Amino acid sequence: MAALEENPTSRGADMTGLLELRGVSKIYGDLHALSGVDLTVPSGEWLSIVGPSGSGKTTLMNIVGAMDKATEGTVVLDGMDLSEMRPKDLAAIRRNTVGLIFQKFHLIPHLSAVENVMVAQYYHSMPDEAEALDALEKVGLKDRASHLPAQLSGGEQQRVCIARALINYPKLILADEPTGNLDAANEQIVLDIFHSLHREGTTLIVVTHDLDVARQGQREIALDHGKVVRELRHA
Repeated sequence: MAALEENPTSRGADMTGLLELRGVSKIYGDLHALSGVDLTVPSGEWLSIVGPSGSGKTTLMNIVGAMDKATEGTVVLDGMDLSEMRPKDLAAIRRNTVGLIFQKFHLIPHLSAVENVMVAQYYHSMPDEAEALDALEKVGLKDRASHLPAQLSGGEQQRVCIARALINYPKLILADEPTGNLDAANEQIVLDIFHSLHREGTTLIVVTHDLDVARQGQREIALDHGKVVRELRHA
């Protein structure tokens, strides 16, 4: 088991903050889904986020991923203040800066694997089948490019999702329970891909209930009732 230390400085990461959260709260009526969260994620870090259901993990991911806006506080991603942006500008952040991977695959059932990857290109620039095939090759699925999602295993579908997230060369990958629906063998394949991306300098934020998956990251924070209650470094 990896050793843990309190109050880390992440190793192997550029300490320039790719992501900065200051006093971030999200309030729904009387519910404080997030309460005054401060967080810095350096460029190139792999951060794991853990916590019980209802702790604010998904709310935090939605705000960082420009899918929702904080009620209070500031969120600066790659030098851009998301809290000041209009919806169309947030959409551009999702296209250009962030790659999203979910527990549910959200693949279009009537499109092949390579076409599902090319959909992400369509919203960014121009679809490029050769580039999409290269992305599938990176996750070991080029030979399954013409298969529909129903013809792929759960692990293969998740790898298509990773290829789709990578196709526009995002600076930040956000993964929400990316191994939650996978068996042990496919979980390891996905984690191996994440390790490869991390070695290449990609910044990763992974939300997970699985403590073994959380330990793969350089740093781990725990949320509870919308607050960061613990921060650990994995040696």
